[in-house]
Amino acid sequence: MSRAVAVVLCVLGCVPREAPRAIAGAQPDPVAVESPDGRIRAEVFLKAAADEGPVPHYRVSVDGRPVVLDSPIGIALGDGTILGADSAIEGVESAEIDERYRQHPGKRREVVNRADEVTIWFLEAGRSQRRWQLVVRAADDGVAYRYRFPEQPGWDSLVVAEERSTFTLPEGTRAVALPLDGFESAYEDRYRRLPVSEVPADWLIGLPLLLELPGGGLAAITEADLTDYAGMYLVRGDGPDPRLVSRLSPLPDEPEVAVRADLPHETPWRAILVSPDLAGLVESDFVLNLNDPCAIGDVSWIEPGMTTFPWWNGFFEEGVPFEPGLNTETAKYYIDFCAEAGIPYHSLDGIDNLAWYGGPIRPYEGAGITEGGEGLDFQEILRHAESRGVRIRLWMHWEAARAHMEHAFPLYREWGVEGVMLDFMNRDDQEMVNVLRDVLELAAANHLTVTLHGASKPTGLERTYPNLLSSEAVLNLEYDKWDPMGVPPEHELTIPFTRMLAGPLDFHQGSFRTVPVPEFEPRYVAPLIMGTPCRTLASYVVFQNHLPMVADYPSAYRGHPALPVLASIPSTWDETKLLSGSIGESVVIARRHGEDWWVGAMTDRAARTLSIPLTFLGPGRFKADLDHDDLAAPSRLSHSSREVSATDLLDAELAPSGGAIIRISPLASDREGARTH
Repeated sequence: MSRAVAVVLCVLGCVPREAPRAIAGAQPDPVAVESPDGRIRAEVFLKAAADEGPVPHYRVSVDGRPVVLDSPIGIALGDGTILGADSAIEGVESAEIDERYRQHPGKRREVVNRADEVTIWFLEAGRSQRRWQLVVRAADDGVAYRYRFPEQPGWDSLVVAEERSTFTLPEGTRAVALPLDGFESAYEDRYRRLPVSEVPADWLIGLPLLLELPGGGLAAITEADLTDYAGMYLVRGDGPDPRLVSRLSPLPDEPEVAVRADLPHETPWRAILVSPDLAGLVESDFVLNLNDPCAIGDVSWIEPGMTTFPWWNGFFEEGVPFEPGLNTETAKYYIDFCAEAGIPYHSLDGIDNLAWYGGPIRPYEGAGITEGGEGLDFQEILRHAESRGVRIRLWMHWEAARAHMEHAFPLYREWGVEGVMLDFMNRDDQEMVNVLRDVLELAAANHLTVTLHGASKPTGLERTYPNLLSSEAVLNLEYDKWDPMGVPPEHELTIPFTRMLAGPLDFHQGSFRTVPVPEFEPRYVAPLIMGTPCRTLASYVVFQNHLPMVADYPSAYRGHPALPVLASIPSTWDETKLLSGSIGESVVIARRHGEDWWVGAMTDRAARTLSIPLTFLGPGRFKADLDHDDLAAPSRLSHSSREVSATDLLDAELAPSGGAIIRISPLASDREGARTH
C-alpha cells in the first residue's frame, strides 16, 4: 500500500485500534463496524451493477433486523464520471471514539460520545486510478457515513454535480415526511405521515425524516457537520423497493453543480438515528457528536435567555401615550417591561417591510446596521436598556449582515449588544452554508450569539459554535398571523419527534391569548393561538430553544398569573428525558436545570389525564409545583403543590389542546442529596 493509504485519519478522541489492512480481490467480504453495545451493525461491500462494475453498497441492521437494506453509494462528478463505479476496496482502517465534553447551551451539559469507526479506501479502475474514502461510524444510537476525497496527483479539486447516497428501506416502512416546494425553502410546511412506498415522485423531502420500521422500532435520516458543502434532501428512488435517494442543493448560479472545493475535502455525515422508541431519538446526541469540538475557548459569555419580539404581535399595544411602532418610545416601553418581568433581552426587528436600521427589508438595498431608521434612536435605546439591566438583540436580513458585519460586529460588542438574528436565507447551498459559517465565526470573536430564521434544518454546528442558539426551520406560531389552518396542536406534537431531532428550534412562543381550536381565526395583528396558557408554558420545556421568544405585547402579560412561571423557566438544560410521547397526540418531556426538574406536557385536541412517573428523580423528597388547565375554564391556570419522591406518579389533567408544567425542587433537607445525584 502507498504511504498515503496508510495514514490514519481520526477525529478528536479517536484512537487507532489496528493498522490498515489491505484487501485483495474484486469483491471481498463486507467490511463491518458495530456500535459499542453490539446492537447496531453497518456493513460496506461491493456489488455488481449494470454497466458500472463493482459498486460500493452498505446496509444497516439493529439486533439482526434490517434498518437499511443493500443500498448503493457514490458521487456524480462535474465531468460526468461516477465516483464509486467499478471500484475496488484497497484498505481499511479502524478507530475508536471515546470522549466526554460539555455543551453549553444544550439539552444536556455533559455529553458522552462513544462509537466505533472504519475508514475504507476505494480505488477506481480505469485510467483515473482515483482514491477516495468512505468513513462509517456506529454508535449506540445510530450509524453515519461520509465521503472523503484526499488530494493526489492529477486530482486537486472537486466538482460535485450530484450525490448518489441511497436509503433502501424494509417493505412496510412508514415516514413522517416534510415535503418542500424546492431547494429555496425556509422549511416551513406541514408533516405528512404515509408509507415510504407511497411517497410521490415529485416530493423533495426536507430532513430530518422520521421512519417507523415494520415490526417496531424507529429510525431518522438527517445530516451532520454541514461544512463547505451543499445541503442534502431526499427524493423517491426508482424501483419497487421503498427507496430514497439524496439530492443536493445546487449553487445559485450553476444549477448543474452542487459543490466546488479544493482537495482534500469531505462531505457532511449522512446520519441514520436508530432507536426502539421515541425516547432514544429525542434524547440522542448523535447529530451533535458528529460535529467538530467547540472552536470557542471561553463560552462563559454565552447566556441563553428569553427575548421579547414585537414583530409577532404586530407592534400592538393598548392604553399607551405614544403610537406603538418601530420607534424609540416603543422600544423603551418593551425594555421597561423586560426589566419588570425578568426577561433578559429585547429584540429590535422590523415592521411591514421596514427594518429597524431603515430601508426595505426585501429586497435589501444596502442600509447600514449601526444606526436606527427614522424615529428610532439606536444609541438612546442602548443607553436605556443598560440602565434597566436589559440587553438588546438585533434582527437583520442576512445580506445586511454579510455586507456590514466586519464593521458592525466589533461595535456591537463595544456597545453591549447581546446577539443577532439573521433572516430570509431560505437556502442551504454551498455558498449560503459558507456565509453562515463566516457569520458565526465573526460573531463568536465579538461575543455575539446568533439565531437563524428563514433557514434550513440545523446539523449540529452548535457543538462547534455554541453561540448558535437556535434555528427556525419549522412552521411555527407566526403562521397564526396569516394561515387559515394556523398551527394546530397535532403539528406542535409532531415537531419534537421530527424537526427537533436536528437541534434547537425557535417557535415564536409566548402568547397567553389562547382559544379552542374551533374558535381560531388568523389575525396579523395581535394574533391568537390554539390551546391554553398552560400549553404555552409547557412548550418552553418541550421545545429545546435557547433563545425562546416572549412574543406578545406587554399588556397581554402584565398581571397574568402565568407570567411569573414563564419568566422563571430556564433556557438551557443539564439533562433531558422523554417520559412519554405519541407522534401528533401527546408528549411529556422532563429537563433538569441545576437541582430543579421541569416537566412539560402537551396534548392534541383530546382532553387527557397523564400519569407522569417521577423515576428520573434522585433520592430524597421534593416539592412539585404543578400548573395545569382549569377544566372548568381552560383559559385559567389550576395550581397545586405536593411533596413527591421518585416512586410517585403525578396526574396532570389537560384540557383539549391543553398542557401542564411542573417544577420539582428538592426540599431544603434533601438538597445535598440532589447535588450528588
